Amino acid sequence: MHTALRFRPVRFSACLLLGMGLISPLRGQEASAVFIDASAPVAAPKPVEAQLGTAKRPDGETLTVNSQYLVLNGKPWLPVMGEFHYSRYPEQEWETEILKMKAAGVQIVATYIFWIHHEEVEGQFDWSGQRDLRHFVDLCAKHGLYVYPRIGPWAHGEVRNGGLPDWVVKNGPTRRNDPAYLAEVQTLYSQIGEQLKGTLWKDGGPVIGIQLENEYHETGPGAGAEHIEKLKQLAVAAGLDVPLYTITGWDGAAVPLGAALPVFGGYPAAPWSREPGPMRPSEVYAFRFANRVAGNMGTIGGSGQNASAAYRGTPFLTAEVGGGIEDTYFRRPVLTADDIAAMAPVMIGSGANLLGFYMFHGGRNPEGRLSTLQESQLTGYPTDVPVKSYDFQAPLGEFGEERESLKRLKLMNYFLNDFGSQLAPMQVYSPSQQPSSPSDLAVPRVAARADAEHAFVFFNNYVRNLAMPPRADFQVHLKLGRETVNIPSRPIEVPPGAYGIWPVNMDIGGYKLVYSTAQPFKLFRSKGDSYYFFFGIPDIASELAVAGTQKPSSVSNGVSTNVRDGVTYFKLTETAQREEITLGEAGHSVHLIVMPRAEAENLWNVDGNLNGSNHLLLTAAQFYSDNDRLYFHSDGNPDFAFSLFGEPAHVEAKSPLKREEAGLFTNYSAHLEPVSFHVDPVLIKQAGMRGPLQYGPPVSWSKGLAPIAPNDEDFKKTAAVWQIKVPTHCPEDVSNVFLKIDYRGDVARLYSGDRLSGDRLLDDNFWNGNVWQLGLKEIGAEAAGGTLQLSILPLPASYPMYLERAATNPSAAANASGLKGATLVPQYQLVVDLKK
Repeated sequence: MHTALRFRPVRFSACLLLGMGLISPLRGQEASAVFIDASAPVAAPKPVEAQLGTAKRPDGETLTVNSQYLVLNGKPWLPVMGEFHYSRYPEQEWETEILKMKAAGVQIVATYIFWIHHEEVEGQFDWSGQRDLRHFVDLCAKHGLYVYPRIGPWAHGEVRNGGLPDWVVKNGPTRRNDPAYLAEVQTLYSQIGEQLKGTLWKDGGPVIGIQLENEYHETGPGAGAEHIEKLKQLAVAAGLDVPLYTITGWDGAAVPLGAALPVFGGYPAAPWSREPGPMRPSEVYAFRFANRVAGNMGTIGGSGQNASAAYRGTPFLTAEVGGGIEDTYFRRPVLTADDIAAMAPVMIGSGANLLGFYMFHGGRNPEGRLSTLQESQLTGYPTDVPVKSYDFQAPLGEFGEERESLKRLKLMNYFLNDFGSQLAPMQVYSPSQQPSSPSDLAVPRVAARADAEHAFVFFNNYVRNLAMPPRADFQVHLKLGRETVNIPSRPIEVPPGAYGIWPVNMDIGGYKLVYSTAQPFKLFRSKGDSYYFFFGIPDIASELAVAGTQKPSSVSNGVSTNVRDGVTYFKLTETAQREEITLGEAGHSVHLIVMPRAEAENLWNVDGNLNGSNHLLLTAAQFYSDNDRLYFHSDGNPDFAFSLFGEPAHVEAKSPLKREEAGLFTNYSAHLEPVSFHVDPVLIKQAGMRGPLQYGPPVSWSKGLAPIAPNDEDFKKTAAVWQIKVPTHCPEDVSNVFLKIDYRGDVARLYSGDRLSGDRLLDDNFWNGNVWQLGLKEIGAEAAGGTLQLSILPLPASYPMYLERAATNPSAAANASGLKGATLVPQYQLVVDLKK
C-alpha cells in the first residue's frame, strides 16, 4: 500500500461548487423519505438477438445469456471480473497475483491482448516469457478462474496506437473493412486462436468470452457496425468460438446487436480531461435508471448518443468500472478506497449483472524492441501517460501491493459470489423522486432491485471530493407485490459518505430477514449450520429484523432484542465489536454475525480442499491461499496474527505458532526474525533550471492545451540524479523489499546501472503527492549489481498541471523539489499449511 505524504486531502465543499455552478442547491431534508414502487411484476427474460458461440462444455456445464442476466449451469450468475494485463507483469509472478485476485473474490480475469506487444516488428510474433498468453490462461484455469480475452485489434489500455503496431498504422487505413488491414487482423486473430486452442469453454477450458475492438465509434463505408460484424467473422474463423462476444457500449459506440453484447463502465475521475481544476461530480456515484452510459463515459470523443434502443434486449454488463485511474501528465488525481468502492453498489443497484473492474491489478509496460510502447501526445493521443508505469492506483498495484481498496471491494465481491444468484433476476426500480443530475446533492440517491417478494435496497451518500449532506429522518418505503416494507422500521440519519446495500425479505436458512441495516457479504456453512456474515455500515446503527417471535438460541451481550407486531428486532448497542445472533438448534441453526466494517475487511475465504471443506480466516495481513497452503504478507512488521474458522485442521508453519481458542475462531500468532535494510542515496548531479513547457495540439472534445511530458533529453539536461544501492538477495522469510521514495517534483525515473544517465529505464512516476513505492523483487533483478539511478525532474516555477494533493502554494512546491528521503521496507512472509 502506498504511504501518503502529509498533505491535507482536497475536499471541495458543497458551497464552493455551488458557487462555481457545478452542483445543484440543497433543498433541505424533505426528500429523506424515499418511496419506491416495486410492485410491478418482473418481466420474464427473453433470448438475446446476438448470435453467440458454443454454450456447452464436454463435461455438460453450460454458460448462456438472456436479455437480463448470465446463466451458469441453469442458474442466474452475477460474477465479478477483474482486469490484469499479463504482458505488463513478470511471468514468474503471475500465479501469485492470480491467487491474490481469487482471494479477493474475482471469478473472471479479463486481459487485453496488445498487438504491439506481440508483433512490434511485422511478421515476428513473440508469445514467450512475459508475453506467453497460453501460460497465463493455463494458470487461471489451474486455480479455477475464468478468462475473458479482449483481443482488439484496437484495444487502447493506454498503449501506443491503441495497441496497433506502428507498421500497421503506416500501412494504410485501420479500424475499417480495408482489405489490407483485415488481412493483417486475420493473421493476429489466427495467432491468438492458436495460443488459445484447447482453452476455450467448448473444449472444457476457462475462456468464456471474447471482446472485439474497444471504444469504437467510427462511421462511413466499411466502418461502424459493419466493421464489428466483420471482426466477429474473422474471430470465429480463427477458431475463437465462445459463449460470449462483447464490445464496449460507450463513446457513441457502434453496437451490432446481432453479433455482440455491449458492456459498460465508468470512472471516478477523468484524467484525460484538460480541465485545469475540479470537475463536476462524476455520474458513477448516481444511479442510472434511463441510460447505461452518461458523463465521462458517454461523450469523450464521440456523440454520446446511447439511447436505450442501442442496447435493447441485452443484459447490463460492465467491463470497466474503475478499480483505479491512471495519472496523466496534465491531471493527477489521487483516489481513496471509498472513491472506488462507492461505485460498486451504484452500478449493481442500476441493474449491472456483471461487475467488471478496470484495472484490478496494475503493471509496467514491457520493453519494446524498437522503442518504448508509451502513449503520448507525440504519438497521437490527447494526453501523456508514463513510459513504464501502469499502476492505475489499482486494488493490486503494479508490484502486487494489496491496497485498502482491495479489502473494501472484497466485501462487494464476496456478496456477489454468495448472493448474486438471488440478485441477478431482480428488476431495477427507481424512487418516486430522483436527483435531477449527478450534481444534484439534495435528493437521496437510492435504488431497489426486487422480485415479487424479495429485494435489495441500494443507497449512496458519497461523491468523490464533495462533502455530502446528512440525510435526516431517512427511511425507504418499498412497495412489493403483497406488502410495503419500511426500511428501517423507524427513520434514521444516513451520514455523509455512507453507502451500502440492505436486504429485504431475504431467506436466511428458512428464516425471513425482513431487513437489515447491516450489509450481508458472506455465507459459510459448517456441520449443518449456516453462518451469515454482515458488516456494519460506519455511523449507521446495525439492526436486523427477523419475521416471527421465536426467541433466539443465543444473543451476544452487545445486542438488544425487541418484539413488535410479529417481528423480532435485533439492534447492536456496540458498533466497534463483533456480535452474533443464533437462531435454531445446533446442526441446523442459523448464525447472524455482524462485524465492524474494518474487521469484515480482514475476513478471507480460504479456498482449500481439506476434508472437502473451505475455511474462513481473519487477519490484518495481506493474504492469499493455494489449496491448503496459506500465505501471509506484512510490510515492515514481522509479527503475524490470524484466526481460523471451519473444519478442525492441524496448522503447521516453519516458525513456531501460538494457538488460542476464542469462540467462533481459533487464534494463531507467529513472530519472524526481524531484518533491516539501509539505503543512503548519494546525490551525483544537481537539478538544472526547467525550460518552458511545450504544449500539444488542441482536441475537439476538451478545452485548453495540455503540456507535453518531459522526454529523455529533458532528464539529461535538467534532472537531479541520485545513486542508490539496494540488496540483491533477501532472507527466506522476506518475500519482497519495497523501495519507498519520498520526493517532490514533476516526474521521477528509476534506471539500472551506475552511470550518470543509467543503463535502462525501469520505472517512472508522475508526482501526485504520494510516496513512490517500487518492489525490488520485480525490478531488483534488472538492477546492475544492485545499483539504481534515481532522476527527479523539478516542477517548473509555474505549472498548469492539476495536482490534487500538491501543496497549495505552487512556488513553494517548486522550491521544495527534490528527494526528501528513501527507505527500504521488507515484506515478511509467513507460510502456513492446513493438514488433516
